[in-house]
Amino acid sequence: MYWKLFSSFFKIGAFTFGGGWAMISIIEREIVDKHHWIEKDDFLDLLAIAQSLPGILAVNIATAVGDKLRGLRGSIVAAAGTILPSFMIILAIAIFLTPDMIKSNRVISAIFMGIRPAVVALIIAPVLTSARAAKLTWKTVWIPLVVALMISLDLGAVSSPILYIVLGGAGGFMVWWLASRGVRRKGRGNTNSEG
Repeated sequence: MYWKLFSSFFKIGAFTFGGGWAMISIIEREIVDKHHWIEKDDFLDLLAIAQSLPGILAVNIATAVGDKLRGLRGSIVAAAGTILPSFMIILAIAIFLTPDMIKSNRVISAIFMGIRPAVVALIIAPVLTSARAAKLTWKTVWIPLVVALMISLDLGAVSSPILYIVLGGAGGFMVWWLASRGVRRKGRGNTNSEG
């Protein structure tokens, strides 16, 4: 199991360009669809938690999945698998290539230019998957659109993603609290009517 954890997250770390959001579709395919380590709904919750925590998204997810499957050792193995490819690639670049060599080399420049459109697709795919899993409707789709717009406008403190994470968490808690109060009131009403 440790080797499967390490190799799965090593593959995720090695073949993902574009950072957090670009990794999500690959991570989901590995841990939900291929290995069935967690359910799709649990993956969405894990994704929300991993984004809310400080640090790298993929490492946060790897740590949580490793912990669920094999405890602390599983967390370390999964996190190491995610981190190691990037570390090795950066180390090789630092040893063998200078920034001037990368810019002046036509082959390397062409490779990176080709990767850019693929990264956009890798980012869009998990956005659509997450929207479906979150059961967004036409009534609620305005929330992520407004948040994305406010963040992109760069209006100082109002454009801080941290603000929207806190507001989203507070809003979710309020909806849950109001719903649970309504259920309790309904239960009391049924008890009174029976008496």
